[in-house]
This record gives sequence, C-alpha cells and structure tokens, in this order.
Amino acid sequence: MATFFGEVLSVYSRAVEEDDEDLDENEEDEQIRRELEEKREVHLHWSPEVSESLKSGTKLQCSDFVLAVGHNAARFLSVYVLTSAGWDTVGHASVWNERSRPGQTGEESACVFYRQKDNPSVLICQVTCYVAEDQLHQWTEKVFDCSSAPFLRSLHTGAFSGQPGCRSLEQPNIVTGLPAAVLNHCEVHRIAAVVYQCYSDVIGPDSVTMETYKPALTKLGKSIQLDSSPSTDVLRKFVTTTNIQSNLYI
Repeated sequence: MATFFGEVLSVYSRAVEEDDEDLDENEEDEQIRRELEEKREVHLHWSPEVSESLKSGTKLQCSDFVLAVGHNAARFLSVYVLTSAGWDTVGHASVWNERSRPGQTGEESACVFYRQKDNPSVLICQVTCYVAEDQLHQWTEKVFDCSSAPFLRSLHTGAFSGQPGCRSLEQPNIVTGLPAAVLNHCEVHRIAAVVYQCYSDVIGPDSVTMETYKPALTKLGKSIQLDSSPSTDVLRKFVTTTNIQSNLYI
C-alpha cells in the first residue's frame, strides 16, 4: 500500500483475523456447551444384582411404583413404610445442576430406589434433591427404561354387573379402534361386556406383557382353562418369530 507521499506501508487484513477469532470463540463455546451437557446428565447407579440383570436384558419388574418428591413426602415413607426390614436399597440417581451438586453436599444419595423383599415388583423412589427442568425428561426416560411395567385396565358397559379383573380405565384415557367399536355396540344394545386394555412400553411381543392379561380370563372361571406354566419352547416361538426387521437392510 502506498500513501500520497510515496511511503510504502505493510498492512494486514483484519477481516481474516477477526473471522478466525470468531471461529475460535464459536468452537470454544460449543466445547463449553458439550461439557455442561455432559455434567448435567442424569446418572443411575444400581446395585450389582440389578446391574447384572439389566446387562442381561432383564428389566426391573414393576407392578407398583411409588415416587415421593420433596422432603415431606420422602420422610413420610421413611417413617411409615421404610422403617420395616422388608425393603432393600437397589440404587440411586445422581443429578448435577445449579441447586444440586453431588459430592459436595451429599446429594448423590438424595434420589434413592428401594425394592420390596417379599414382592420385588414393588418399587419406591425418594427424591429430595432438585431436578432441573432440562433434566426432568431425561430422568424419567432413564428410570422407566430400566423397568418393565405393563399394566391392565378395564372399561365395561352399563349392563355388566360383575367385577372386572383389574382397575377401571382412568379418565381422560380412552379406548380406540376395534375394541372401542365393539364396546360401543354392546353399550347401545345393553350387552354385558368388558374391554381389557394393556399398557406397556414394549413394542413387540413380550412374555411379561402377555402375562398381564391373565386376570381377564381368570374371571371366566372354568369356561377357559389357563395354562399356568406354558412351555418355554412355545413361549419362545411366539415371542421371537414376530420380530420385525427393517426392509432397508434386507
């Protein structure tokens, strides 16, 4: 670059260096964001027995799950329920956020899971630590991903005078599809009928989910005989042969 007086000056392009600085700052911000996300991740710590079970693909069986959030609810269970020797501590969750710092204030034990000894499908969780809004969905997903909790609900017509094999469907839940059409027809024509709806987090056929329907047929008495101990080979046949594979890779 030459001035009006013929002096040659060496200059540099500030635009290039400023772009480089912006790029470095963006990368640094991204790294900080990733580290913060990793730090705020919810971690579940299970007992050796439960951990081995989960590794083998067997989830925690859960017929009843009691979640106590807050000091009063948690202490209520401590005083009135967990004082007996009928409960085992099976794990805890650690949560790090602006109000909960595991390792500094003892919060690593502020979210504890208990399992009933006589009935291992009954679980209790006490939560006295703070779970931030961005961690709520993560906590729920991780906890329920470790448990298999299919349950049965019923909906009957007005003409049905018996006792269903399970609790009634809670509002505002509804029944749809063919079962709803049949139930509606029976209601209009005053036919006694009950619809049993099973809710499960398992998409494909599952032995635990299938067993959930037992109370429905038990109410029929001697009309239909249930095989209390079906053959393992038969059970495996119906559970595994219906596995769906993606056509994309066939």
